[in-house]
Amino acid sequence: MAKLLYRIGRSAYLHRWRFIAVWLIILIGAGTAAATLMRSTSESMTIPGMQSLETNDKVMEIFGGSDALNAPSGTVVVRAPEGKTLSDSDVKADLDALIADLQSSTALTATDEIVDPVTAAAGMEQQFTEAKTPQLEAQGLSDKEIEAALAADLADLSPLSEDGRTGTFTILFNGESTMDIEADDITAVTDLIDDATTDNLDISYAGNAFQTTEVGGTAEIIGIIVAALILIVTFGSFVAAGLPLISAIVGLGIGIALIYAGTAFTDSINSTTPTLASMIGLAVGIDYALFIVSRFRNELISYVGGNDLEPKELAQKLKGISHQERAHLAGLAVGKAGSAVCFAGLTVLIALTALSIINIPFLTAMALAAALTVAIAVIVAVSFLPAVLGAFGTKVFAARAPWVKAPDPENEKPTMGLSWVRMIRKRPAVFLITGGLILILFAIPVFQMRLAMPTDGTSKLGSPQRTAYEWIDEGFGPGRNAQMVGLVEAAEGTSTDDAAAVYGAAVQDISAIDGVKHAQIIQMTEDSSAAQLLITPENGATDAATSETLQAIRDAEAAFAAETGASYEITGATAIYDDISDRLSSVLIPYVAIVVVLAFLLLMIVFRSLWVPLIAALGFALSVAATFGVTVGIWQEGWFGITNDPQPLLSFLPIMLIGIVFGLAMDYQVFLVTRMREGYVHGKTAGDAVSNGFKHGARVVTAAALIMMSVFAAFILMDEQLIKVMGSALALAVFFDAFIVRMTIVPATLFLLGDRAWTLPAWLDKIIPKVDVEGEGLVGMTAPEAEKSSV
Repeated sequence: MAKLLYRIGRSAYLHRWRFIAVWLIILIGAGTAAATLMRSTSESMTIPGMQSLETNDKVMEIFGGSDALNAPSGTVVVRAPEGKTLSDSDVKADLDALIADLQSSTALTATDEIVDPVTAAAGMEQQFTEAKTPQLEAQGLSDKEIEAALAADLADLSPLSEDGRTGTFTILFNGESTMDIEADDITAVTDLIDDATTDNLDISYAGNAFQTTEVGGTAEIIGIIVAALILIVTFGSFVAAGLPLISAIVGLGIGIALIYAGTAFTDSINSTTPTLASMIGLAVGIDYALFIVSRFRNELISYVGGNDLEPKELAQKLKGISHQERAHLAGLAVGKAGSAVCFAGLTVLIALTALSIINIPFLTAMALAAALTVAIAVIVAVSFLPAVLGAFGTKVFAARAPWVKAPDPENEKPTMGLSWVRMIRKRPAVFLITGGLILILFAIPVFQMRLAMPTDGTSKLGSPQRTAYEWIDEGFGPGRNAQMVGLVEAAEGTSTDDAAAVYGAAVQDISAIDGVKHAQIIQMTEDSSAAQLLITPENGATDAATSETLQAIRDAEAAFAAETGASYEITGATAIYDDISDRLSSVLIPYVAIVVVLAFLLLMIVFRSLWVPLIAALGFALSVAATFGVTVGIWQEGWFGITNDPQPLLSFLPIMLIGIVFGLAMDYQVFLVTRMREGYVHGKTAGDAVSNGFKHGARVVTAAALIMMSVFAAFILMDEQLIKVMGSALALAVFFDAFIVRMTIVPATLFLLGDRAWTLPAWLDKIIPKVDVEGEGLVGMTAPEAEKSSV
């Protein structure tokens, strides 16, 4: 691989304008595809084969209606000022004006069904009494019990709160699903609602149609600015600092454009997918380019024997290198550092694509989209970047930053990295134990981790969706936001009268369960073979008690079936999301085990060692545990006051985090430890090899880690909860893994192991493939030999 990458890098340098032109054509083509094919992203978060989803489909098949998770609908919530009601004349006048405006909107369909909550509630009470009384009488209830049941049933369905202050109504956008809604239609309706808000009437909105996220770029821009500053400090040159940014932006632009174009072919891409891919693609794109540019700089200095030269003499020598020689050195940089980049990128790709085996479409889409941006970042780094180096020629390290002193690591004695590793070498056991204890202590809160799917209740505080959720919570009780649907099916051959009694028994049994506020029959088939129940819990959608209530309802089904011969199943958004959280939680530990084993096998092949991959895998597990612990502390428990809105972690965040962190951890392991192994193979003692390798790699790994942390941390500014938490968690993970595991625990352990760290049983050494990640095949290659090699 090293020789192939050498030829690509050298050719790109020599034929720079051809390579640059091809990549610009690809970028323009991807942008054109996105502009012409892009559709609205989907907010569907479902899992095939899950019982609650199958029950949801069965309910729609039996009773009709639209899919609650994908219907192009929204809920408008209106509220009168404190001390007033929606029936008051001045409030009602503003409410009627809002209804009239919505009925005349071309962005909506079925506008004649839009009715204000006051009118709807009055009509519902009369119709409800007429329709429900016979059902309740069939259950043998007394008049008083019927009256109480009617009042309770109506309270859970009425669009008007008991105090008359809060009301809701549904609007339906044009289209079959949320993906079919035009962005302009959503804007038109939200503008209309905002304009209709008055001193007499507060208005907000929530629901499927309003869950789309606008494409932003603030976080990316902040990340790029911070990365640029770190790169300037690293290279001491404005030009050199800009090259990794150019490479990363080109790769990211192509990747994100292709993801948006992909919305035309799949409904699994949600609003979070491109943002997450942007976060990962930008970070790895900058880092991979950084490693290659840094290696090119080292190759230039080594070529002229500049390790012991004064800066002015070194600069003069560098000017004397011909264009052909520079192309050769660029090829060496791509062949050596590029091999590690390709392997590091491969580990990220494997970890991300492995998420597809869980068979969750939206999670698979997120993983594959992020993997796409990583793959493009690797290809751009080894082909586009050397072409840009060729375009700048001798000006690559020009435009020096006057306030920055960035000596080459080979010429700085001792480097900060060497000073640090010498400290570790003196007391390796102390550093190993201290690093391990720090990670274990930070990991303790992980045992309190709660997972939940995103809802309007987890939206940003102050957003229309969150406001609407809170108004419903205050006006109707928290259970209104967490209602579930029960499907009860009578045994075959059950008479109409017996079926009514069976359904009544289901209502009574479920209503008696702790945590259930109320249950009622809302629909029956004409032949009475099935009934649909509405179940209102006492607690909210993301409350742990609601999950316990759901499980208790399901646990009670066996006794109900044994007594009546009928059966019931539970569905609805709350049940579906809870099931998704359970499914994701159940696969978390197996996935961690798969990733750790995979890390061990990959690193065993690369480093021809059993101890090095074992240390890497265990270190990865510790850094992930610490990351989870601190993330739970900050975002769920409210540590340090960073968030004023503690929430359960989003269900798919841990498993996505594991996949991404695995790849990043292996990046640092490869870039740091390969130089250690290279020294050991070439005759250095085990201790000297670790120290020397650390000295060579510490500066660039530190810069790469700081860049990644900066890019990820910038996404904390996003409004979307998943991205905010994911950004902070990834920044923490990079810190723990790069600085505590890779730059402290790993060298400490290697010092303790000595020669044993680099040994492999002879029989195993024969059967595992040999991978030249260090570019050993290029060592000693001269420019004339390169000419022959590239023919």
